[in-house]
Amino acid sequence: MPFKIMVDADACPVKPEIVKAAAQFKVEVMMVASYDHRLAPMEGVQIIQVDRSDQSADLYIANRIAPGDVLITQDFGLAALALGKKAIALSNRGQNYNDRTIDFLLDRRHEQAKQRRGGKHSKGPKPFTDEDRQFFLQTLTKVLLRLQDNS
Repeated sequence: MPFKIMVDADACPVKPEIVKAAAQFKVEVMMVASYDHRLAPMEGVQIIQVDRSDQSADLYIANRIAPGDVLITQDFGLAALALGKKAIALSNRGQNYNDRTIDFLLDRRHEQAKQRRGGKHSKGPKPFTDEDRQFFLQTLTKVLLRLQDNS
């Protein structure tokens, strides 16, 4: 059964890179976003718009991702769900989430949320760079090559 790329597209800065890599490997892409984040039609991409609830895109993806699929997300919780379903999960910076690191990332997210509730504020993520974009494309290409070789 062929795999697909599913994208948590609300705040994904690497949509063009995903489309480029998917076209090269002839892989289906599903971009899921809330109606607050209207997506322009893209060649070879199925766009799914879901309601404005903060978890709607995540729930849509979690209910449809299958073993061997590739998920692009910044959400550690969604990445953990995808890993539990034997999918591959990547961040938009090219980090390959895996069973060895996801628990640490979830725990760190929980601790940072507790600190914010206590009044401590952090700097937030580093600005997204062209190097991040290139690293993501390289990582996605390697993943797609490996999946193509295994099918």
